[in-house]
Amino acid sequence: MQTSDKLLLLRNKMVELGIDACIIPSGDPHLSEYPSQHWKIREWLSAFTGSAGTLVVTAEEAGLWTDSRYFLQAEDELDTQSITLFKEGEKGVPQYTEWLCEVLMPGSRVAVNGATVSVSLLRKITRELRKEQIQIDSSVTLAEDVWEARPPIPDNTVIIHDDKWSGQSRAEKLEMLRREMKRDGVTHYITAALDEIAWLLNLRGTDVPYNPVFHAFLMVEFGTVKLFINPHKLTAQIARKLDGDDIRVSLYENFEAHLKEIPDDASVLLDPDRINSSIYASIPPKCTKREQTSYITSLKARKNDTEIANLKKTLINDGLAMVHFLKWLEDKVGEGEITEMSAAETLKSFRAAQPEFVGESFRTISGYAEHGAIVHYSVSNETNRKLKPEGLYLVDSGGQYKGGTTDITRTVALGKFPKQAKTDYTLVLKGHIALACAVFPQGTRGVHLDILAREALWRHGLNYGHGTGHGIGFFLNVHEGPQSIRPQDNGIEIEPGMVSSNEPGVYRRGEYGIRIENLILAKVKQESEFGTFMEFETLTLCPIDKTLIDKSLLTQQECEWFNNYHAGVYNALAPLLDEEHRNWLKEKTSAL
Repeated sequence: MQTSDKLLLLRNKMVELGIDACIIPSGDPHLSEYPSQHWKIREWLSAFTGSAGTLVVTAEEAGLWTDSRYFLQAEDELDTQSITLFKEGEKGVPQYTEWLCEVLMPGSRVAVNGATVSVSLLRKITRELRKEQIQIDSSVTLAEDVWEARPPIPDNTVIIHDDKWSGQSRAEKLEMLRREMKRDGVTHYITAALDEIAWLLNLRGTDVPYNPVFHAFLMVEFGTVKLFINPHKLTAQIARKLDGDDIRVSLYENFEAHLKEIPDDASVLLDPDRINSSIYASIPPKCTKREQTSYITSLKARKNDTEIANLKKTLINDGLAMVHFLKWLEDKVGEGEITEMSAAETLKSFRAAQPEFVGESFRTISGYAEHGAIVHYSVSNETNRKLKPEGLYLVDSGGQYKGGTTDITRTVALGKFPKQAKTDYTLVLKGHIALACAVFPQGTRGVHLDILAREALWRHGLNYGHGTGHGIGFFLNVHEGPQSIRPQDNGIEIEPGMVSSNEPGVYRRGEYGIRIENLILAKVKQESEFGTFMEFETLTLCPIDKTLIDKSLLTQQECEWFNNYHAGVYNALAPLLDEEHRNWLKEKTSAL
């Protein structure tokens, strides 16, 4: 069915219900970054497959709002005769609420499914539309109702995540959580975030591609824990273990009904950014609602000693896979038919050969030449390009292992490349090194550190549109909060034990993209009379292409960091490689 036909179905339903516009976000009832197929409603309507974007449909027009990571992808995927692309953040581009205020009359009704928007977002939409006397109705499910042959909610079996990986038992985590609740006088803790539920219960699943989570809701009280899930997902063994920890299982679809039974004198903790507005509306109005960052979001971001030790072992294995891949790439490009897709599949096969590998942590971004400039490029049969022994190739990939989640980007020269690329690459490397070497007082937020990764680029009139760093889960979602390193301040301090990415880049449309990404661990460096100071430890182990470096642009300190990093890569990986790969790695990690 064509995009125009799908939009016609939606518009007919809008007329039937007296709705003048419909907002269709990317989320599911759990506000997941990557929802299962059942909730990819925006994608079904618009054909845009990016993970971030909002579709807005009126009787006459439709628009898709997305950020700079997806501009080129959206241009390729959208039917521009039916949907206009609005590039968020660009000068003169209105937000979708501003656009609705321009195209709708006062008294108009706008629909959004309250189960797919957070409490915070619905409040923002309501506040901005109210200025023009436009009503918002979050109780209807227009877009979902017109989706024919909609895929069902997955009912895959849940699996146990052993304590030897997590470092803490389910009971210990519940005790930590209840200490937080007791301190704040909270009687009921509610979460719908799939990664939070998986972390707290030491369980994992396969409901969502690349993210080892399962569909469920959770309510924690001092006497009991209530897990709302399709019971068919639980094995008899897991059900017994949950029962032993006083965790009661109820039906997934009964969650909101149970919320309505919370006593009026309860104090309920909710994260307004991670709880959907339908859940919020189901809680009795007389309850005390405490709104703040979710306890579990903060607890799981600070990796414990066992998780850190396991992640370091995992990154050795991931580094071995990357070495095999990069050598294979160097040997084979120009000899055979290597494409973006086949390269990604080969990299996956090298990871699959490593111990405790479960799957990829996201779909590999395998971008050759101008495709590397598409920040979240997703190769398809239609766009698949052959790799030639020239130009730049960007590969952003990661693995899900029982011992942790990985995320790494390398940009490599496949042969002759533009002179400009050498300068661009070296400036990106300078930014990467500056963040890796940061020393900062405790209490520093990501926004304070972001400039370190951009300053060298800014001095040459260059920049990039995405964030510099995101948190990363432990055998969980590859993008994890609450911390981030980006120009926008989210108020979250960088704390010891947090693992983040370090990934500055630069992208020249129609030419190439450059990004260098490692994972970094925040840790205490020293205590002094002036307070506690922190630093980052780089965890990722993989050579960084030297052929693209203009050494004249690097300081002595930057060269020393680079050489020390490569020495560490060689010392960690070489003993585990055969002679052929060891010799290759020795050359790739030799000093500048």
